[in-house]
Amino acid sequence: QVQLVESGGGLVQAGGSLRLSCSASGRPFSAYVIGWFRQAPGKGREFVAGINWSGGATSYASSVKGRFTIARNNTKNTVYLQMNSLKPEETAVYYCAVLRSLGSIAVEVWGQGTLVTVSS
Repeated sequence: QVQLVESGGGLVQAGGSLRLSCSASGRPFSAYVIGWFRQAPGKGREFVAGINWSGGATSYASSVKGRFTIARNNTKNTVYLQMNSLKPEETAVYYCAVLRSLGSIAVEVWGQGTLVTVSS
């Protein structure tokens, strides 16, 4: 079983940037499709971005396309989420997860989450 740990959250002003990291331990990381989700206060968890095992294919929610970039470094067992032009409504706990496939939001393993706060 793979374990996921997110880091990089914090406080940023609207329009600013943050890079989140998702580090994995356990079974070979390169075998997994990884996704990022977020959950804003009082709302459900929503898909943000996903990346296949090689990094050659990605998917994004329409709300973040063009502003967020997902990437991975399998030698470091890490997936990154670069977030630019952040908006206050994107304040949320951000989670990384192992996905069943890139086209699916079925999650097999969750990380514990990292809080991103975007001030106006």
